[in-house]
Amino acid sequence: MWYYPFMQHAFEAGTLIAIIAGVVGYFVVLRRSAFAAHALSHVGFAGAAGAVLFGVDPIFGLLLFTAGGGVTMTLLGPRASHRDTNIGIVLAFMLGLGVLFISLYTGYATQAYSILFGQILGISSFDVLLTLVASAAILVTVSALYRPLLFSSLDEGVAEARGLPILLLGVVFVLQLAVAISFAVKVVGVLLIFSLMVTPAATAQHLSRRPQRVILISTAIALAATWLGLFVGFYEPYPVSFFITAFAFALYVLVRVFHRKIRVLPMRAGAERST
Repeated sequence: MWYYPFMQHAFEAGTLIAIIAGVVGYFVVLRRSAFAAHALSHVGFAGAAGAVLFGVDPIFGLLLFTAGGGVTMTLLGPRASHRDTNIGIVLAFMLGLGVLFISLYTGYATQAYSILFGQILGISSFDVLLTLVASAAILVTVSALYRPLLFSSLDEGVAEARGLPILLLGVVFVLQLAVAISFAVKVVGVLLIFSLMVTPAATAQHLSRRPQRVILISTAIALAATWLGLFVGFYEPYPVSFFITAFAFALYVLVRVFHRKIRVLPMRAGAERST
């Protein structure tokens, strides 16, 4: 398996994407922005379709549309109570643009359609380098803004009362999310973006309450799902993105089931002692 360049590139890019998905995904779950992540991935598809229409690499269309759409969503809905409505409005408009771009393209838009389900085995060395630069930028930004971003994610109202620039933090976060999604769709595709961006972080939250530990667990789960998916996908004639999502989902279900049982046992023991 390691003798093939396409598998080397897939593991390199998959590792980088799993790391940024595990880190950014924690804040997505904490800020209850799963719908935003889902919407931005579909907005990215419209950007990829536009890039194909104009003869540009789809990744640049993904970045442009996810970043622009994310900032628009944040500016229209800075408050959490109105955020979902504005996300839905922007998503509908962007999907309309995507339909227009696809209809205007006279060729067969294989590059745009492959964004729907991921193309990790088709990643080039240039894609790996671009992913490395984007991952480094995201990790540096998260490290620099970790405390205020965490504070505003936990309690937006209190953070604003303390003088934190909530709108600016929201814009910075959504730009990080846009970049992470733009590269994550290369692995799992637009339709399966939750597998890396939400599922590992949601699983990790059931295993720990400390933010730093949750981020580490989330990243480890994303890495394990990506590596296992690539390994199995090499030997099986089925899409790699399916195996990645299946492993991530299976682990989430196991953690939910066993974590609930572990919590019930001490409660029963306490009840027996009291009686």
